[in-house]
Amino acid sequence: MFVIFEADGALPPMPATRGKPKPKTFYDRGLACSSSAEAFDLIEAHKWFNLAAMAGDERGHAARTEVGLDMTQREIAEAQRRARAYRLVRTH
Repeated sequence: MFVIFEADGALPPMPATRGKPKPKTFYDRGLACSSSAEAFDLIEAHKWFNLAAMAGDERGHAARTEVGLDMTQREIAEAQRRARAYRLVRTH
């Protein structure tokens, strides 16, 4: 069972799960980061949408593309780095 806490505390912790979180969980976190005044962070939104897309969520793919239109290449690269880091932590 895993509980993931965000470093800045802007979002509530990831729910405890057995095994891999569902793609919907990633997508919902991306929505929170891209639309919430308290947690607005396009880099984090892109990261969560990317994770949702990699887990097979088509909405995550579309949302990642849309969010990416408002980001610089540097920001997208940072979001991708964070997604890779998240996957490394989750798989080890």
